[in-house]
Amino acid sequence: MFKDKQITMATLSESDWKARLEEMAEDSGYFEPLGAAHSVFFHDDTPTLLVTFETRAGIRADDDGDQLPRGYQIARAAGCSSLTLICDHDSWFRDPAVFAYFDRLVDEAFFEDFDRVVFYGAGPCGYAAAAFSVTAPGATVVALHPQATLDPAVTGWDDRFRQMRRISFTDRYGFAPEMLEGVGQAFVIYDPLQPLDAMHAALYARPCVSLLACRNIGENVEWMLRGMAILDDILIAACQGELSELRFWQLYRARRNLPRFLRQINAQLDAQNRPYLEAIVCRNVARRLNGPRFRARLVVLETELAEQGIALPDPIQIGAL
Repeated sequence: MFKDKQITMATLSESDWKARLEEMAEDSGYFEPLGAAHSVFFHDDTPTLLVTFETRAGIRADDDGDQLPRGYQIARAAGCSSLTLICDHDSWFRDPAVFAYFDRLVDEAFFEDFDRVVFYGAGPCGYAAAAFSVTAPGATVVALHPQATLDPAVTGWDDRFRQMRRISFTDRYGFAPEMLEGVGQAFVIYDPLQPLDAMHAALYARPCVSLLACRNIGENVEWMLRGMAILDDILIAACQGELSELRFWQLYRARRNLPRFLRQINAQLDAQNRPYLEAIVCRNVARRLNGPRFRARLVVLETELAEQGIALPDPIQIGAL
């Protein structure tokens, strides 16, 4: 049906897009629906498995034109197997059909066929990655700004997802932090300046969890890490058994070259009325990245500081961001 190479995933209707995934999975795995609002796409390749939780809208909005699950693309590039759980809308994967699917995987000892298993997700999908990792003891989990639970008795202070309060988070696979107790290592990446994300992250504090607080990365951590071109590297390192706090922070230095991250720092300094520090940031970025906006802002700030009799220190004395 889809042998024509001129047909791209972006041109397909929703039903044809799913049919295309099913066809792609015929030789090396499967694609099947899980109830009315979820589906699963499995590609079997090597004894390393990357399990990702993604939204249909996120996959189809991918600007690379392939509109394939990101987990599949990363795993294929790294020579790994992939298992992608797809939701039609933000559901936190709180669906009996999804529970039954993971029960089936446990009954079949599915994860025991793999030497290494990595779970990944962001936001509601990060919650699911943590919650369902309990089915694969010893797995590695990478979760970006995940919620711990939306049970109002525990996180009633989070008013962002009121529509989910009628969904049970107290039954099976419910409280995600508790589901991590059998993992090998979990990495929770979040911005401590986002109060609600930081409060959820605090609930994940466990000996097996590395809480990676990334100031100024904002509320869309996945978007920012992709902008830094390090998200794939993080997941590949996890699949290779090489992800650690040190490795993450080494990769995270790429933030120094991402203009939108640097603009967030400047916006925060401006809101705090700290022109001296903002000018230092602008000069650093203007010299390293030749950023015209930062250079123009630097001229304004230097003029304001000069009127107050304040001069910037010699650039040699300024440390890297």
